[in-house]
Amino acid sequence: MVDTKSDTTKNNFDEEEITTSPRVSVLVFVYQNDPNLIDCMRTLHNQILDDMEIIVLVHYQDERSQEIINDYSKRDSRFRMILCKYSDYAKTMNSAINLTKAEYVGFLHSSDFIDPEMFIELFALAKKHDADVVRCNYYDFCDGKNNLHEAVLDEESGYVIDTTEDTHIFYEPAIVWAGLYKVSFLKKENIQFLEGIIPTYLDASFHIKSLTAGGAVVLSDKAYYHHRATDSNSIIKSEDVYLLVNEEFADIERFLRKRKIMDTYGRILQPIKFVNYYDNLMRLPESQLEKYALRVRAEMHDADVKNMVLKGYFPKESWKNLRNILKMPPQVFMLQLKKQIKSKRK
Repeated sequence: MVDTKSDTTKNNFDEEEITTSPRVSVLVFVYQNDPNLIDCMRTLHNQILDDMEIIVLVHYQDERSQEIINDYSKRDSRFRMILCKYSDYAKTMNSAINLTKAEYVGFLHSSDFIDPEMFIELFALAKKHDADVVRCNYYDFCDGKNNLHEAVLDEESGYVIDTTEDTHIFYEPAIVWAGLYKVSFLKKENIQFLEGIIPTYLDASFHIKSLTAGGAVVLSDKAYYHHRATDSNSIIKSEDVYLLVNEEFADIERFLRKRKIMDTYGRILQPIKFVNYYDNLMRLPESQLEKYALRVRAEMHDADVKNMVLKGYFPKESWKNLRNILKMPPQVFMLQLKKQIKSKRK
């Protein structure tokens, strides 16, 4: 678990700490005492790309992780460790992005691992197309087995896509670690992780902003990244966690409105938003269910009134659930929702 009582000093690290100008900078945020950190570091050490830096962001109290990274730093000059004064994932990543001198930046969770050719091949693809964003397929790694997640289809691979027409990537899980991002593009468009009230992975805002900001987006159907899958059906126990999902989508909509592209992407966003909200409903304890359901209803009703909710953008089951939450009397919907949750959790 992350130490949420750590120092909250605004400056995470000094600007002088990142001074090199490599082709690729990989930012690794380390959760304290991550048992998979050695595997993660080993696969970074095995990366074929020489002109890269591996910036490992570690909480200053995490001595075990510091020892592991120091060991790799002695063997591989690409490794650099930065001690962080706080444990907030979003704040730490934003600080590192703002300070890096690399041309492209990639992200890695300390529990995951990657193939040796990942960054050399993604960088080559990015340079070939002068891409601002490169995304690839990945594996869900569970119980010692790799399960390919085809976020990118064969017919989408290898060229600059039009995200107003080729919208498939929006409906895939909002992850940022299976790809590369041009640093100058992120800074110019002010694309950052949403800094939350608790330390957690908040990727939806960054993910969708990067796809809608007008940059050149290239997809690859190759898979290099191995993500250790967790139990997505576990019950959320913190009210703050599920409310942060709503805050992320509010942040995305502010981004779209500011750039006057809400009419272009707003209808694409609504099913993504609702699927995330409904997933929260399925995982919340009953004591918090009704309050959140009413909030979801209010948000989706507002989008519906603004003509942002169109059937053609929604998966069949999601559309059915949305019409239920909007059209049924709240008491009737809550009874149906509780029945659905009980059936799912058996």
